[in-house]
Amino acid sequence: MVPVKIRVGKKAHSFTVIDLKGNSISLNDYKNKKVLLSFYRYASCPLCNLRISQIIQQYDLLKEKGLHIIAFFQSPRESMEQYVGRQNPPFPLIPDPERKIYKMYGVERSWLKYLKGGISRKMVIAMKSGFKIGKIEGQKNLVPADFLLDNLVIKKTYYGTSIADHIPIEEIFRFLEK
Repeated sequence: MVPVKIRVGKKAHSFTVIDLKGNSISLNDYKNKKVLLSFYRYASCPLCNLRISQIIQQYDLLKEKGLHIIAFFQSPRESMEQYVGRQNPPFPLIPDPERKIYKMYGVERSWLKYLKGGISRKMVIAMKSGFKIGKIEGQKNLVPADFLLDNLVIKKTYYGTSIADHIPIEEIFRFLEK
């Protein structure tokens, strides 16, 4: 079954989840705010960890411009603590091993996109940055997706073209300038 992709202009699907630190995160608490919802593969994915590292590097400026970030992983809490959680990002990391929120947002799987991203320049950069493949969990061929929200309305959808692809940081900054 092909997931139904979310459309721009629609109200974002509401959820309440528990983040890696045990905090309750409800999308409804972000009313009148700009939000990046970002969906990743699994906690030890080198490409995902590279992206989290890049977001952490830009976080102060993104926050200053009013962006809130919520990042989902299809890994359980324990694996997230062992891998991506070690980067200690200043934004919520959400374990979603059943991929309930992934399904709500139409995050897809694709073997073609898996091959395209697994053999990529970004994978080389990730590995050279010290992000090694560890425990693979969930759907190996899950493709990242990003959603930019303003006042709980979808303003931009970005379904990755490969497992290495997220919305460009520059595009996030352009969104924040509006």
